[in-house]
Amino acid sequence: MIALKRVYEEPDPGDGLRILVDRLWPRGIKKEAAHLDSWEKDLAPSDDLRRWFAHDPEKWPEFRRRFREELADKGTLLHELARQAGKGRVTLLYAAKDEEHNNAVVLKELLEEQGHGR
Repeated sequence: MIALKRVYEEPDPGDGLRILVDRLWPRGIKKEAAHLDSWEKDLAPSDDLRRWFAHDPEKWPEFRRRFREELADKGTLLHELARQAGKGRVTLLYAAKDEEHNNAVVLKELLEEQGHGR
């Protein structure tokens, strides 16, 4: 199963494997406080795409399309993430304030469409 959670929320034992999927380290949080199992920068949008999007909901449809294109080149990483989700709960962590328009949402959607993480 794949879940989403802001990295600023309290860690919970029910989170399972905690994976940060942002390219930049979240502001104001110490690495120990994040309780990460891994930080997968390569599953985050490119710097150019991240800057272009700038968390603007108006750009959401185009961001989703472009980010999915970038993820198409990440087959090995996606396969590993899907494998981990098949073993138990995986929580994708992100820093964005917008819980509906962020890269972790797109990543989860993609994995679920491929039949993983439900």
